[in-house]
Amino acid sequence: MAKGLGNIMKQAQLMQKKMMRLQEELAEREVEASAGGGMVTAVVNGRQQLLSLTIDPGVVDAEDVEMLQDLVLAAVNEALKKSQEMMQEEMGKLTGGLNIPGMF
Repeated sequence: MAKGLGNIMKQAQLMQKKMMRLQEELAEREVEASAGGGMVTAVVNGRQQLLSLTIDPGVVDAEDVEMLQDLVLAAVNEALKKSQEMMQEEMGKLTGGLNIPGMF
């Protein structure tokens, strides 16, 4: 019985190392999303950090700042969502779909 438990612990440690390595790799990946037909584009990494935000000058209108704000929010939120989905999908592949709390 102790030998079986030792194998399980060894496998768990190996899985944890693989998950940590995958998290590090995914943190370096970038995802992009846009809003307003590409007028605003946000790029986010796997760490949920906004890396860049591009705004087409044609969408900048001093009379309608609210629209620009909405487009920025939409692009950033979509990029963050894509980043989270990327992390969940890749972790799911590693864990065989097993949801491990606190991992992503």
